[in-house]
Amino acid sequence: MTDASEKLMKTSTTPEKDQFAVLSAVGGCLAMAAVMGIGRFVYTPVLPFMLQDGTLNEVSAGFIASSNYLGYLLGALLAARAPLPGGPYRIFMIALITSTVVTFLMAFSLGAYWFVVIRFLAGLASAYAFVLVANIVMQRLAETRSLHFFPIHFTGVGIGIAGSSLMIEWLGASLESSSQLWIASGSLSLLLSLCVPFLLPPRKELHPRSASHAIQAETTTKPLNLSAWRLIFAYGCFGFGYVITATFLGALASSTPELAPMKSLGWLLVGLAIIPSVFFWEKLAVRISYGRAIAVACTLEAIGVALSVLMPTIAGLSAAAILLGGTFVGITSIGLVEARRLASSNPRQIVGLMTAAFGLGQMFGPSFAGYLYELNGDFLLASLVAAGALILAALLTIKRFTPA
Repeated sequence: MTDASEKLMKTSTTPEKDQFAVLSAVGGCLAMAAVMGIGRFVYTPVLPFMLQDGTLNEVSAGFIASSNYLGYLLGALLAARAPLPGGPYRIFMIALITSTVVTFLMAFSLGAYWFVVIRFLAGLASAYAFVLVANIVMQRLAETRSLHFFPIHFTGVGIGIAGSSLMIEWLGASLESSSQLWIASGSLSLLLSLCVPFLLPPRKELHPRSASHAIQAETTTKPLNLSAWRLIFAYGCFGFGYVITATFLGALASSTPELAPMKSLGWLLVGLAIIPSVFFWEKLAVRISYGRAIAVACTLEAIGVALSVLMPTIAGLSAAAILLGGTFVGITSIGLVEARRLASSNPRQIVGLMTAAFGLGQMFGPSFAGYLYELNGDFLLASLVAAGALILAALLTIKRFTPA
């Protein structure tokens, strides 16, 4: 927590403020479920049905996934810049609506090139919404001394993944095409989005008096040291390492008839594992240091990624799904906290560089996997390379960092 945030929290908590804080956190949770759990990640459980009905092949599927991650990279970097026309809340709501609209657009058989554009826009919208709603919720919780409710906000990713997976599992057996699954996903996103402004209504946000001093500090910041650059590179390896399994988990299950039940249920396990992991990794990081916690999480995720191809059974894929879901959102959260600690004089610089490294890694991963699939007919080599990237990330972060 920054000094500016602590200065904001001078008033004591009351039942009314607690209620406001909980509603804000729940509103953020539903927004995350819509733009991340569905808008960004529902492509994974729908993809096996798109491959099955011939809408896509593995190569085009990889390029389409990469375009989504490119959009996310650009959106995250643009959202971090100020000022925003119309204010953060208005842009957040536009991004929330856009995420729902482009989810519906995936239902139309427009061809791979148009799908690339649509998923790029989905990535752009989800990044804007992710960055802006996190800042809005965190600020409102800080004002009421209720930052302990903030993990509720991040559980939305897992809730959205789990909820959409259950829906697809339920509908997948009876619907005739993947287009209908996209319509159902868009409808669920719309329902969640309509609830957000009631729980997280627009208001004039407060700003710390020290904002002008913070801006001045950014112009005189020190260069990042070796520890900071190690974390940035590790974060890029993590982006590459998680994304291949995260994109093709359903496709891995559909490659073998015995694994067919895991097409949607595997992604459900990912979502369910995310929800408690948000709380777990924060507590572990406080106890053993954030760098070491990142290393532990990357190692466990590497095991899960390797299991997805080395143990092609229901037990193996289940373990892979749980290890993936139980780590990747946690690494994202504690990684950004560690970045702010390493460069307290200018966190915006290191967070921007980490976002860029992460985005490049996850943008390259699906296309790399799709290319190797075309050469080898499976995801074995791509997944093992991804596991190796995660081990490298763990080695880069296991040593206790010193502030920049």
